[in-house]
Amino acid sequence: MTHPHYRLTDPRIRAAVAELQDMIRAHYPSTAFTVGEAEDPEGIHIRAVVDVDDPDEVKEVFIDRMIDLQIEDGLPIYVFPVRTPERLAALLQRQRQRNARAISV
Repeated sequence: MTHPHYRLTDPRIRAAVAELQDMIRAHYPSTAFTVGEAEDPEGIHIRAVVDVDDPDEVKEVFIDRMIDLQIEDGLPIYVFPVRTPERLAALLQRQRQRNARAISV
């Protein structure tokens, strides 16, 4: 699917990005965002760094609206929730501990 090249300066893009960020912040106030233009998939990418163990739970907050923006408004906007570095480090530590126990058995 090809889109006209949208820029972050486009008022429709700016409004859609703000709306999605507000939706996420309403449930996860400490979320940090980075927003940029990207090619895979082509469009505007919003990276939401959220303090949760499972980033998939964050998708429930915005997924329907993001799809509406993509299909109904033709805006190529994609949100990618990720764990905070601290949550990721804790997850990796738990996995290492489980692996060590499995190997010692």
